[in-house]
Amino acid sequence: MQVAPPKRSTDMSNRSNLMPETVQGLTDVKPVSFEDTSIAFSSQSDFKLRKTYWLFALMNKGWLVNLGTFFIKIALRLHLPIKFLIKNTIFEQFCGGESIQDCEQTIRHLHDVHVGTILDYSVEGEETEKSFDETTLEILRTIERASESKDIPFSVFKVTGVASTELLEAVQIGDSLNKSQKAEFDRVMQRVDTLCRRAYERNVRIFIDAEESWIQDTIDTLAYEMMDRYNHERPVVYNTYQMYRWESFDHLRRDTAEAQAKGYYLGVKLVRGAYLEKERLRAHEEEYQDPIQATKADTDLAFNGAIDFCLEHRDIISVCLGTHNEESCRYCIQQMKQLGIASNDSHIYFAQLLGMSDNISYNLANADYNVAKYVPYGPVDTVMPYLFRRADENKSIAGQSSREFNLISDELKRRKNCRPR
Repeated sequence: MQVAPPKRSTDMSNRSNLMPETVQGLTDVKPVSFEDTSIAFSSQSDFKLRKTYWLFALMNKGWLVNLGTFFIKIALRLHLPIKFLIKNTIFEQFCGGESIQDCEQTIRHLHDVHVGTILDYSVEGEETEKSFDETTLEILRTIERASESKDIPFSVFKVTGVASTELLEAVQIGDSLNKSQKAEFDRVMQRVDTLCRRAYERNVRIFIDAEESWIQDTIDTLAYEMMDRYNHERPVVYNTYQMYRWESFDHLRRDTAEAQAKGYYLGVKLVRGAYLEKERLRAHEEEYQDPIQATKADTDLAFNGAIDFCLEHRDIISVCLGTHNEESCRYCIQQMKQLGIASNDSHIYFAQLLGMSDNISYNLANADYNVAKYVPYGPVDTVMPYLFRRADENKSIAGQSSREFNLISDELKRRKNCRPR
C-alpha cells in the first residue's frame, strides 16, 4: 500500500525551527588533524594494516594497475579461478561484502569509530528490465536496513541501475519515443518514485548519484520531481552536483531558487566528479563544448564556493560533502566555525569511500563531525567494474595512492616506535 506524497507548501517561515543547528561556544570544538594516523588507523590490526600497505604499494604503480586490470578482465572472461584472490585483496579493501548481511561486520566496525554507513549496491552493466527490477528490490532492502539503525544515515542509488542508459540519453536529447520506449520510461519513473517514496515513508535520506553529462539532465529532472514530492517536511531526496562541470554552480543557484519558490528542502551532495577522461574524449569526438572545468584549480574553487553557498543557505539546503580532498574538508570546518554552526549539525555531512581516506573520515568523526562511508557491496563478478574504477581513480588522482601509502607507512613506523624494547 502506498501513502500519498506529503502536502506541498510554499510557506518557508517555519524552516528555521528545523535548520540550522548552531554552536553556543566555539571554544569546545575539537581540533582536527588529518595527519593523526593513530586515530585514522586505530581500528586496524597490525596484520590488516600491513596487508593494506602492500595493496597500496602495488596500486601506487600505474603501469601495474593497468596490467593487473587487463589480466583480471581476461581471467574473469575465461572463468579462471581468481575470485578468491580478488575477494581477499581489492574486494576486501573497498567493499563490505556480497550482500547486506555480509556488510554487518563493517557497519559495526564503523559504528565503533562513530562513522556511519551508506550501503551502496554497486552492481553495474546490467541492461535488462529484469535486472532493473531486481536492483530496485535490493535498494529497497538497503532503505529498510537504514530505517532500522542510526548507523546508516543515507541510502543511495544510480538511475542507470534502474534504467537503460540509451533510454535516458534519448529522453535528454528530446528524441520522439515510440510506444514501447514510453512504457519503458514510465517504468523508470515508477522505480525512482518507489525508492524515494519508501525512503520518505521510512524517514531515510536517499542520494541520487551523478552520472555522465549526456544523461545527467534526465537524472536531474527526476531528482527535482522527487524532491518536490517528498522534501516539503524534511530533506529526504538528495541530488548530486559534480563541481568539475563548469555549469554546476549556476545549477545549484537555480535549483535553490526553485526549491525556495516551491517550498521544499534542497538535498545536495557535492562531489568533484568521476568521469573526466570519458567526458573530455566524448566532447572532442562529437565536437561539442567540453563540460569540464578548464583546470583542477577551477574545480577546487567551484567546490569550495559551493560549500559557502550551501552553508549560507542552510535554512533550506541540507548538504553532504562527498570528497577525499583534505583542503575542502578543512575549508568547510573553518567556515562552519566562522558561521557558528555546530560540528554535529544534522544537515551537514562528510562522506568518503570505504578503504580510502580513513585519515579524513576517522579524524573528522573523532572531532564530532558527521561522517559516513560509502560501503559498496554485491557479487564479486558484478562489482568488478566499480573496483576497476577505484583502482584507476587511485592511480589518476594526483598523489592519491602515494598519500594513502605514506600515511599507512607513517602509522606502521609509529607503532613500531611505540612498542616496548
